[in-house]
Order: sequence, then C-alpha cells, then structure tokens
Amino acid sequence: MPAVRKLLHTRMRVNDLERTATFYREALGLTVSRRHTSPRGAQLVFLATPNSEEEIEICQMPPSAPTVQVQPDLMHLAFEVEYLATFVTELKKKGYELSDGPTRTGSGSLIAFIDAPEGYEVELIQRSAK
Repeated sequence: MPAVRKLLHTRMRVNDLERTATFYREALGLTVSRRHTSPRGAQLVFLATPNSEEEIEICQMPPSAPTVQVQPDLMHLAFEVEYLATFVTELKKKGYELSDGPTRTGSGSLIAFIDAPEGYEVELIQRSAK
C-alpha cells in the first residue's frame, strides 16, 4: 500500500493574517519563509520552525468568505523549548501571558499554554531529562 513520504505543512485559517504572523514571529521566534496569494484569492504566510522541515501555513480568505470562529480545544500546536521558565520570562517581556501552566506531566516534562490570536492554543513543552 502506498504511504505518504512526510508532513509538509499544517494550515490554519485566520481573520487577521498580519496579527497572527506577528504573534508567531515575536512570541515563538518562527520565521516567514514565504508569502503569496492562492489561486482562490487567499493570502498565505508560511512559517518555518527551527529544527523542523514542516511549516505552518496561515491563511486569510478573501473578505467575502465567512469569518473564522475557532472552537475551544479544537486543535493546538506543540513546540519544544529548552527551558520553559526562561521562555516564559521572555514571553512576558514581550507582553504575552500564559493561559495555563506550567504543569509537570507524569513523564516529568513541563508544559504550559499560550493563546495565539484567533483562539488557537499553543503548547510549550520542556521535555524531562532522561
């Protein structure tokens, strides 16, 4: 049976492309790898994550499209950080607050959450030392 080769990107629809792209750049340090307009007229921004080949695609449909309303706990992105406390301190300096955590998991990892614009949730994970 044929199988996929790898994950390329995950798309998230938003109402405010620039505000969302700014959040991911400022709060998480992602970089814009490219921007363009799709054949259907959607504005697209692709974000690169350090040490990952996969990208996050942020999509804002044309003004005639329905408004995005993210349901609570619909989905989230998870990012590994080296030291959660240090990362959270830097987030606060930039004006971003955690929505939950930090919490120690059963495996010993530390996790925390921050809400991105539009209501998408971002999980930050400091893996436990093995």
